[in-house]
Amino acid sequence: MKQRNYTPIIVTLAILINVIVAVLYFMPKNHGLNNIDLTILPFFNAVMNSFTFIFLLSALYSIIKQKNIKRHRGYIFAAFTTTALFLISYVTYHAIAPNTHYGGTGISVPIYYFILITHIVLSAAIVPLALITLARGLNMQVAKHKRIARWTMPLWLYVSFTGVIVYLMISPYY
Repeated sequence: MKQRNYTPIIVTLAILINVIVAVLYFMPKNHGLNNIDLTILPFFNAVMNSFTFIFLLSALYSIIKQKNIKRHRGYIFAAFTTTALFLISYVTYHAIAPNTHYGGTGISVPIYYFILITHIVLSAAIVPLALITLARGLNMQVAKHKRIARWTMPLWLYVSFTGVIVYLMISPYY
């Protein structure tokens, strides 16, 4: 099988996605679109994160328990699809909508910020990790794929799961 060099694509996407998300966080939000109700987008994001989580678990089960590479690959492609849809929606929402601040009190505040901060940091790391893992899988570099997938899979599961938790905790404040 011919090996493809995915490195330029991985580096470009990893930098581009993380820079866009960071810029959107600090960008002014007054676009004259304040009358549009965008609260459906965070809900959609949570749904996409939920699907990503389910697809990742299914991919893990299909490869470990069933040794079904074709099914595993299908679930991984589905996880990348729901993640891409999430990213498009997330970027759209954060380009237009003002930032929402968490309004909880007591013990929920440090819990929320711990989950949020770990979610943000690990989501930035997941971009290159997931792309490298995918590239190694597509190139059938099985040993290298397994080595990095041992890190990528639990981190990606954590990021997709905590994305839903963050939404559930902050949704009353939209």
